[in-house]
Amino acid sequence: MQTASDADTGDDPVVVAEGIDVSLGGVSVLSDLDVTALRGTVTGIVGPNGAGKTTLLRALQAGLSPDSGSITVAGEQISELSARRAAQLVASVPQTTALSFDFTVRETVEMGRTPHITRFGARGPEDRAAVSEAMERTETAQFADRSIQTVSGGQRQRVLLARALAQETPVLLLDEPTSDLDINHAISTLEMVRDLVDDGKTALAAIHDLNLAARYCDRVVLVADGRVRASGTPDAVLTRDTLHETFDAESIVVNDPVTGAPRVTPLPDRSASGKQIHVIGRGERAASAVGVLVEAGHTVTVGPVPEGDIAARTAAQLDCQTVTAPPFSSLAATVRDRAREFAADADTAVIAGPVASRIEQVGNQANRLVHVAGDEASMESVHGDGAKPGVVTLDKLAEAVSES
Repeated sequence: MQTASDADTGDDPVVVAEGIDVSLGGVSVLSDLDVTALRGTVTGIVGPNGAGKTTLLRALQAGLSPDSGSITVAGEQISELSARRAAQLVASVPQTTALSFDFTVRETVEMGRTPHITRFGARGPEDRAAVSEAMERTETAQFADRSIQTVSGGQRQRVLLARALAQETPVLLLDEPTSDLDINHAISTLEMVRDLVDDGKTALAAIHDLNLAARYCDRVVLVADGRVRASGTPDAVLTRDTLHETFDAESIVVNDPVTGAPRVTPLPDRSASGKQIHVIGRGERAASAVGVLVEAGHTVTVGPVPEGDIAARTAAQLDCQTVTAPPFSSLAATVRDRAREFAADADTAVIAGPVASRIEQVGNQANRLVHVAGDEASMESVHGDGAKPGVVTLDKLAEAVSES
């Protein structure tokens, strides 16, 4: 998924919020908050529940007045604008798709033209063209004459997006646009937003799914307790340490091999009753094995593994002791001996991923040997007492190594 760079956008800020303070019912919700969104970019607003993401979006569209601070959209102070003018600059797609009226889909989309029509004016050719284009773009034209009450939740989400597009504003705000959608419709919705941004629109979206935010956003603003905790590219913001500080949760963060974006895998709290496990392998399977075992509360060592391999990166993120070796080179004796020491200290050695026979033999030092199903290592190998190693699937690995 390609995202825009600052060079692509000309580093042109369209939305600038500075020093925003908001209190609701006497409780501080946002405090000294700064956000900037550049033209032709998607800015993701992420953070724990109750962090203030929705309140921030409401402030950006003049839905509420901050206690202090300033918000400009396309160079205009939002607090000084009429409701009609503000709606010509900012359109929003709400989190809830529930609608109380029984309009047709087309009539619902036509509501987006309201800011452009005078009080006693009628819709003209430009309005009809904007509505038709919005419906075509969101693939809602095929059920234009159906009641909004009879379409599915995913279809209703697209109708509300079409209504926002018909508004023809430079800025689009989306509050949890994928929260009620299955993964197919979530991807489709964000691809649509990405296309709009590539055409020059500026989008800010509160997104609860960190992996979708990483994949589709040019920049991410991490909000917690009403303050910005981090802001920048997904790579810079979605780090293990930052997520731990903000969400109080352990996680693994690696670059997705398909999208290239950061991929966050949350982990439960570690147990103190685990065993010592040594993982031998490389690639996604070994990385997954390390994550599964750490999640189950085991103390994990890894190696030998090529430097820079995803298994080595995952182990480093989880503070696992690791023996690495330069890729595409012969295994040095010191590296082999160190890995053997780890295996000898382990209750179980796990072979995960394709490994050469000389590396697989490192596992023979352990009391038990377990293969993760699907790896290319020989299933006929044996360890010290002559028994064949156990073979398990990844979802059964933690259970298998826990057996005495």
